[in-house]
Amino acid sequence: MKAFAELYLRLDGTTSSNAKLQALREYFSQAPARDAAWAVYFLAGGRPRQLVPTRLLRELAIALSQLPDWLFEESYQSVGDLAETISLLLPDNPQGSDEGLAEWVEQHLLPLRGQPQEAVRERLPLLWAQLDRQSLMLCLKLITGSFRVGVSKLLVTRALAQLSDLDAKRVAQRMVGYTDLSHKPSADSYLKLVAGESADEHSQRGGQPYPFFLAHALQAPTEQFEALLGPVSDWQVEWKWDGIRAQVVKRDGQLWIWSRGEELVTDRFPELHSLTSTLPDGTVLDGEILVWKPGASDQAVAVQPFALLQQRLGRKTLGKKLLADAPVVLKAYDLLEWQDQDWRNRPQHERRSQLERIVEAYPLAPVLLSPLLHGADWADLARQREQSRSLGVEGLMLKQRDALYGVGRTKDMGLWWKWKIDPFSVDAVLIYAQRGHGRRASLYSDYTFAVWDAPAGTPGRTLVPFAKAYSGLSDEEMRKVDAIIRKTTVDTFGPVRSVTPTLVFELGFEGIALSKRHKSGIAVRFPRMLRWRLDKPVDEADDLATLQALLA
Repeated sequence: MKAFAELYLRLDGTTSSNAKLQALREYFSQAPARDAAWAVYFLAGGRPRQLVPTRLLRELAIALSQLPDWLFEESYQSVGDLAETISLLLPDNPQGSDEGLAEWVEQHLLPLRGQPQEAVRERLPLLWAQLDRQSLMLCLKLITGSFRVGVSKLLVTRALAQLSDLDAKRVAQRMVGYTDLSHKPSADSYLKLVAGESADEHSQRGGQPYPFFLAHALQAPTEQFEALLGPVSDWQVEWKWDGIRAQVVKRDGQLWIWSRGEELVTDRFPELHSLTSTLPDGTVLDGEILVWKPGASDQAVAVQPFALLQQRLGRKTLGKKLLADAPVVLKAYDLLEWQDQDWRNRPQHERRSQLERIVEAYPLAPVLLSPLLHGADWADLARQREQSRSLGVEGLMLKQRDALYGVGRTKDMGLWWKWKIDPFSVDAVLIYAQRGHGRRASLYSDYTFAVWDAPAGTPGRTLVPFAKAYSGLSDEEMRKVDAIIRKTTVDTFGPVRSVTPTLVFELGFEGIALSKRHKSGIAVRFPRMLRWRLDKPVDEADDLATLQALLA
């Protein structure tokens, strides 16, 4: 545990990618395979479910530190991180435990889940007393599921590749599915990540998918496309679907469905299970899972809002009514494997042609081919893109016809661009604020925004909250807003400050839908601050009617 805690501090203490890469290589070169397996899991984004309720951790920390509740809360608000707060308030054990990361996770931490609270109250203080301060902070982050450090999965992949003298793409392929909740890291699983090349490796993959190839955002003016991208004829153009990116893997008579987040979601989409008998073995399709209502005169408008798909994702069980109300299909747009052969190193247009032949030759009822769009020039495609909202899509995807299928958001094997439509936007009023996390832990950087419940001039109108946002402002703007929040606070609710409405921001968001869970009756998707409207008084902010008009 000590070694991993030291690695965490090294990674957290620098913004240099080279320094982080060096720290990772040094750790993995010395760590036992069992510890390295769990280190890869956590650093690559693995998140075990919360082991102990946060409330219980607070109560224990207050009892052990012998602080009054109010002082603990003040300390927490000052630090901004619960794990760090508790580790600073509890007595330090400079010696600390010499047990490794795997031993701590498997023997001490994971067994806490599901234990009676009295047993946890008795066990945790004994565990905490064995740890030095930095190991205790790390332990608490693992218990709460809040472990995060500024390291990308790509950087972990590079470190392992350099250490084992492998192609980083090979390591990336082996790591797919490594952080899924169904996977338990082990010495064997780690050694497979860094093992030498094997001739029969592909045949031993089972249900493992490929690393996803990701698109870059395209934001240049249309008139510059010819100079930036070349002629339209060099590109394969499709709609950008608003669903769940997924790979469907069929091997050895079994079917696996993986999300882009490398989560195994086969059980969430029973409509696709018929592919077990209809899709040939040795096939991997890449596409988008969408709620699709058949019977529409134009297929493009059959796609339903993402909010309907989200209802399925939030349920533990899928009842008949939900399956009937939100049926899904796979909009297939790429072929990664065919007849047990890896097709990723074939050009985009060749993969597409073979995909079309497969969809035509086999009765793949829940699979629909993503249609190609054609335009005389970029201006023509820009005009087609303007239909996106009415068709329920987010814009266009541009894929180089000769592009190979890469790993992640890279440019070395070809390019994909996502040419999204401009976001919805409204002018909203900041009414609540909360401290941020990490480097923004001392600033009020997480905001709740509201619009008026009635048009300007209506007597007694009030502000109705509808969205939370924390991104979009520069550090300098954030500091200025923080200062205003501190001066205009009228009340506090735990970590939240209620402020006098004085600040107006233009909020952008990707989608909007009706919601029974929100006071405003409306939910928005991916809200962020586009700009601080210093030119607009609070009375001129938008109202609910503006949001309701966007629903159309």
